[in-house]
Amino acid sequence: MDDSTTVGVLKKAGCRFRDERDWGKFHNPKDLSVDLIIEAAELLEHFRFKSEKEISALLSNPQKKGEISDEMGDVLLALVLLSDCCKIDMSEAFFKKLEKTGRKYPVEKVRGKNRKY
Repeated sequence: MDDSTTVGVLKKAGCRFRDERDWGKFHNPKDLSVDLIIEAAELLEHFRFKSEKEISALLSNPQKKGEISDEMGDVLLALVLLSDCCKIDMSEAFFKKLEKTGRKYPVEKVRGKNRKY
């Protein structure tokens, strides 16, 4: 689905979900940012203190992978609702940030390195 679903489609679906429940009145940049961090922390809980081997086993378990998938969905929903609330085009923000980060970390200086040159 990733190859055929646009950010706009995700945003419209998230907003429709919100609007059907009349939750928009509770959505402001601060509260949506808080929600985003909480959901990201819930995602992190699945990986915290685990080795690469344990993570691999976790992702091989369909139930655990489903729980991780649910948390990722929560993170994405919070982010698209925040982008709608702030009137920020996610695709534009993403590509601008990639360009900016690319200038900060040029390939020829950082390729294969884990730290800034």
